[in-house]
Amino acid sequence: MPEIHETATLTSKGQLTLPKPIRQVLGVDTGAKVAFDLRGGEVIVSRADAEHEDPAIGAFLGLLEADIRAGRHVQALPEDLARAMLASAGRTVNLDEDIEGDVAL
Repeated sequence: MPEIHETATLTSKGQLTLPKPIRQVLGVDTGAKVAFDLRGGEVIVSRADAEHEDPAIGAFLGLLEADIRAGRHVQALPEDLARAMLASAGRTVNLDEDIEGDVAL
């Protein structure tokens, strides 16, 4: 992520306008959620939905939430699948990268 230094003025209502270069880098627009984390005296600003950028994961999480709200029983993931998911968490994926090996559809 590029290094950017911008300033903003706090209004009497405690509101800030995120400077345009910051909004562009974060990929946020009107109505987007922004998260603020205080770490050692510094405020870290990030997209609130940054961890769910993959539309397939977002759709899956939406279905899961609907099942939970409807009171449907959600079964635990198989242990090997859960381990594989945790091992992959936080890893960036290049969707244009060639797939190695055979793929069964």
